[in-house]
Amino acid sequence: MAKGRRGRWIDDHLSDPFVQKAQQAGYRSRATFKLLELDEKHRFLRPGRVVVDLGAAPGGWSQLAAQRVGSQGAVLALDRLAMAPLEGVQILEVDFETDAGLAALRAALPKAGADVVLSDMAPNLSGIHAADQDRAIALAELALELAAEVLASPEVLVVKLFQGSGFDPWLAQARERFAKVTVRKPKASRPRSREVYAVAEGRR
Repeated sequence: MAKGRRGRWIDDHLSDPFVQKAQQAGYRSRATFKLLELDEKHRFLRPGRVVVDLGAAPGGWSQLAAQRVGSQGAVLALDRLAMAPLEGVQILEVDFETDAGLAALRAALPKAGADVVLSDMAPNLSGIHAADQDRAIALAELALELAAEVLASPEVLVVKLFQGSGFDPWLAQARERFAKVTVRKPKASRPRSREVYAVAEGRR
């Protein structure tokens, strides 16, 4: 009997070399390798920095960030979903899109603010491409607005984007606010995926 879409996805997932590497390295997610490649190119996860990780569950990005900023730094991980504890990570089970979630983040941040904001957020897919794309861009816009509020100096924003409607206008907004915006597709991003990552550095 032919396999359904879910069965094929499970087969692809289990045979994915980045899934296997994540398991071997003790990372919570294959997505860790996306952040690893971006950081190796841009060097934003430096010792002592304060990092905010939006939509952090299951914690792969927060895990790497905590390792790289060390005990002198701090990582604040936000997600509506529950997340198992991670050493060096303060987990806030909140929705940052709400006033209560923003208040919880502001209370947890040091007075100087954050040095880096990370967002690997993606919407729950409805299967309606236009609606899903609009929601993905809306999340990226929220990350951009939050970065404007909480980033201190140095300032780095890393955001997942999906190519399509709203992509170019989001980049234009980011380039108005940051001195340098680079778009990259890490090797761990699946080739068929429309996802890319914007690394925005140095607020104007």
